[in-house]
Amino acid sequence: MELKKIPFYLREAVCEEMCHGIEVSNLAVFIAKELGESEEFCRQIELAGVLHDIGKLKLTKYLYAEDGLLVEQMKYVRQHSAQSYQIALKAGYGDEIGKAVYHHHENYNGTGYPDNLRGSMIPWMARVLRVCDVFIALTSDRSYRDAFDAKAALEIMIDEVSDYDMEVFLAFQRVIHSDILGQGMEQIKQVRSSQQLKPLQLFEEEIKWLV
Repeated sequence: MELKKIPFYLREAVCEEMCHGIEVSNLAVFIAKELGESEEFCRQIELAGVLHDIGKLKLTKYLYAEDGLLVEQMKYVRQHSAQSYQIALKAGYGDEIGKAVYHHHENYNGTGYPDNLRGSMIPWMARVLRVCDVFIALTSDRSYRDAFDAKAALEIMIDEVSDYDMEVFLAFQRVIHSDILGQGMEQIKQVRSSQQLKPLQLFEEEIKWLV
């Protein structure tokens, strides 16, 4: 399927989700290493980071509908983690990655979705992804606002710190203040591993849902 046959705003959405996935994946690996996690855990969270929002592609038509009501759009937004979970499992990525993808919007204080899990009930990998997802979203341009710089994003997250596992959040802060990101966000904006390329191919397969 030719990308040019897809409406521009949908093509933009695909590119945005792919870039977001790479950045979350890279930051998640940095944090996992800071936490002292195993190579296998780092491998899995690298994949989960790329895949965590892929389900949004199936919902893009609804999210960008000009006549869509905000309430309806929010309903679809909250379905994306389940869609991502199904895509990941169908592609053979296994239960650990699937659960991390499914629960990456759970908040440590129990206010997240889809299952309102709290504390240690949230899979460990999902707790790491939660922090990464929020930070990357805040430091990225959106149609309704410009990107926050890293310092401003961190301040916003500190104000909402009860959403996050504190062990993960402290490791995240150490990474943000370390030499890893000392040269700026470019360190996490590029594909850093050949392993990230395989799940990116799934985005191309999911494009068929956009036309």
